[in-house]
Amino acid sequence: MNLKEIKELIDTLTEKDIAEFELERGNERIRIRRTPTSNGAPPFTFASFTPAFPMQPPSPAPPAVAPPPSASAAQVAPPETLKEKEEDLHVVKSPIVGTFYEAPSPGAPPLVQVGDTVAVGQVLCIIEAMKLMNEIEADVAGVIVKRYVSNQQPVEYGEPLFAIGKK
Repeated sequence: MNLKEIKELIDTLTEKDIAEFELERGNERIRIRRTPTSNGAPPFTFASFTPAFPMQPPSPAPPAVAPPPSASAAQVAPPETLKEKEEDLHVVKSPIVGTFYEAPSPGAPPLVQVGDTVAVGQVLCIIEAMKLMNEIEADVAGVIVKRYVSNQQPVEYGEPLFAIGKK
């Protein structure tokens, strides 16, 4: 489904006053639930959507780094140094909402760990969404510098999963 089809579907559901709708077409599945709101928020909630192609979320602003209460000014890196380090990293973000798994099965070793060298297309983790296991692959080659989520943790669309130091 493309955005135009989804918009037409929402318009039809609004026109017919349908509160909940689910559609499955091939490997795409969408569920729309309309809830009345009084705070001005949109009346639709997308419970789930599995796109046929990967979507790139907008890059959120980097989180502010606060020094520990006991740190002196000499121990804290200047903002330019932090910014340069962040620019050298590529952050792999979740393309879908689901549950993060570090290994292909319970008891198996993690697919990747901090310090591992990865190639483009190498599977980093699995995100389960609606009983479907989605392999998340590296889109750059480099070294895993950080993992942002824990095993079996729920993740949101666009949430950082890994930081990869580019080669």
